[in-house]
Amino acid sequence: MLKDKNALFILLLLLIGFLPLIGVHAASRTINSEADLKSALQDTSVTEIVLGSNIETHEKINITRPVTIDGKGHSITYVGNFGDEENDFTVWAGIYVLQVYKTTATIRDIKLTGGNAALLVNGSTVKLEGTIDVSGNGFGGIELGQGANVDEIVHLEMDNSTNIVNTTESADTPSLWVPTDSDPAVLEVDGEEQTLSPGEEVTVKEINNLFEIQPNHQTGDKINVVLFIALMSMITLIGSATVFLKRN
Repeated sequence: MLKDKNALFILLLLLIGFLPLIGVHAASRTINSEADLKSALQDTSVTEIVLGSNIETHEKINITRPVTIDGKGHSITYVGNFGDEENDFTVWAGIYVLQVYKTTATIRDIKLTGGNAALLVNGSTVKLEGTIDVSGNGFGGIELGQGANVDEIVHLEMDNSTNIVNTTESADTPSLWVPTDSDPAVLEVDGEEQTLSPGEEVTVKEINNLFEIQPNHQTGDKINVVLFIALMSMITLIGSATVFLKRN
């Protein structure tokens, strides 16, 4: 009976020690197609969507709930039409590769291409992490706007890991802008906020100069911290269990 109690006590110690680590990794789903992506967005139990490959979409992808999109360096390319005979992405049809609508989201290490624009932050708070490539869109990269029936202020966050790429940037295709019919938007980098006025356009160079963003590719830091905590917890628990067994 004493041995059974000792074993139960050790098991309890292990469970208690690892409880803080439960939930460190979000409920994640890897997707490889447009259908997979839409299904994952509809499933509210999925809090992190990971691209397993490049995917193509035939319609704008709407994000309407809190979620993380981790591109893992892959791309989402819009291949649908724009409502004109030539199927030209320089003809405005309101096609964004991704639209984040009245919610919060994190978007990481991804290329968004082939649309009128790459990303619409629509009355939402969005954090960009890693390399965000918005090249190859008809009107530019990222729009910070509200639109009809949206009162929420747009808030775009970046940190020193964020690297905005736009190889097709021009005077007519900016990397970041606030439409003239929107309220001012907030651009935040490492806690420093900048208010962008309606009609204001920002280039990649201006973002880098203003906030002194330096790419940081140390993507393994969080994983290393978790592993260290797990190792120290295991050592402590084994030590506690050993002392208990010796005393009994």
